[in-house]
Amino acid sequence: MTLGALLMMVAGGAIVGIRSLVGNVEDTVQVVNVLDDGKEGGPKGNNLNGPINMLLLGIDVRATQEKNNARADTVILLHIPATHDQAYLMSIPRDTMVEIPKNTKTRYNGGTDRINAAFYFGAQNGGGWAGGLSLTAKTVSNLTGIEFNGAAVIDFGGFKKVIDALGTVNICVESNTESLHYYHVDGKVKYVNENEAHRRGLKAYMHKKGCREMPGWEALDYSRIRKSLDDGDYGRQRHQQQLIKAMAKKAGSSGVLTDMGKINGVLKAVGESMILDTHGTQLIDFLFTLKDLAGADLVLLKTNAGWFNSTGSGGEQLSEGTMDMFRAAKNDTLGQFTLLNPQFVNREK
Repeated sequence: MTLGALLMMVAGGAIVGIRSLVGNVEDTVQVVNVLDDGKEGGPKGNNLNGPINMLLLGIDVRATQEKNNARADTVILLHIPATHDQAYLMSIPRDTMVEIPKNTKTRYNGGTDRINAAFYFGAQNGGGWAGGLSLTAKTVSNLTGIEFNGAAVIDFGGFKKVIDALGTVNICVESNTESLHYYHVDGKVKYVNENEAHRRGLKAYMHKKGCREMPGWEALDYSRIRKSLDDGDYGRQRHQQQLIKAMAKKAGSSGVLTDMGKINGVLKAVGESMILDTHGTQLIDFLFTLKDLAGADLVLLKTNAGWFNSTGSGGEQLSEGTMDMFRAAKNDTLGQFTLLNPQFVNREK
């Protein structure tokens, strides 16, 4: 869910000047260098010609939870073809069983686990968010064969602040969907722990079918729901991609681009909850390359054509068609792949 934040940065640059914007970003966003990890070669440096691949992670740190005791519940690959005129989003299900490589820095011996655990094992024993990002990037690269030009992590709680800084985002709810986080309390809608809500007999907030402008809490809540959806985590993946697209569209609107207060508010919110790795590329070059992307240019793709693909032991595996999709991203042929495999394209508005 970090792409929306990145696109907001570059959208603002169209008005305030890219160099001034980069100064603001560097002052607020924690920039790390974890993708190199001592390796030679790879897609790094100042030259951003050719395709670009990014790893985007979303973590959900509760108020009562230790900051690094988190798993990457959202794992998204962003592919920008060599033409730099479009972007593809591909979500990896959080329960996908993978081989997580050994990580001596955090005393993790490696093993088979769900992909969301890679962030946790990388963040332990002093690794922090940067360590979690590093180990997840290695895990995803081993799985897909894709090397990354950049990567980012954002906390869901901070993501709400980013949406609030924008004002609202337009979200289309596909069917009435019951919240598991927000309930009606004394005539108001409030966040309540699910178990506590059931104990008190509270009525859940209902996201009603239809398109409307949503504030941060509502948009984020809708994008996090999975238990009450027919297709579970795949529905959540669709809604998260939908939210990213809505944020990118809002960031490119005249109401944001001409409002310096909103731009600065967005940058502050992003900086409080995000880390970014540009893989050795100067931030000004990185953002300048992305500056022409807009919400309408985002193509939303779904792994396993949108349905759970069980390993038989509770986890999930990626289908051969999904692996073909990742190979297409690696070879910069996703355009052809989507034409031949329309069942992998999300049609969210």
